[in-house]
Amino acid sequence: QVQLQESGPGLVNPSQTLSLTCTVSGVAITTSYYAWTWIRQPPGKGLEYVGHIRYNGDSYAGPSLKSRTSIFRDTSKNQLTLQLTSVTPDDTAKYYCASVTNGAWDVWGQGTQVTVSS
Repeated sequence: QVQLQESGPGLVNPSQTLSLTCTVSGVAITTSYYAWTWIRQPPGKGLEYVGHIRYNGDSYAGPSLKSRTSIFRDTSKNQLTLQLTSVTPDDTAKYYCASVTNGAWDVWGQGTQVTVSS
């Protein structure tokens, strides 16, 4: 079955670049019509769409984070990477990756907590 596992640094200093990895197993990330999305949930707040990358490598970011977000993939490792530049404490959140099929976020990773603090 499809499984996703996020990994990242846990603590990031303000103004630095956050880099998170999502390792996918059970399906190749290049499988047609799959997409892979990043979502975050700040403490005490709801889920926020960060961006996604499609099976063909096309990537997209949410409007509020678009200028700071890059999403790319390593097909040899079946991994996705999220980079968020110039982080601030407002970027503190639990970050999730999820598979997207037929428009639904259907399989989620367990998430990784990121704290932005000096």
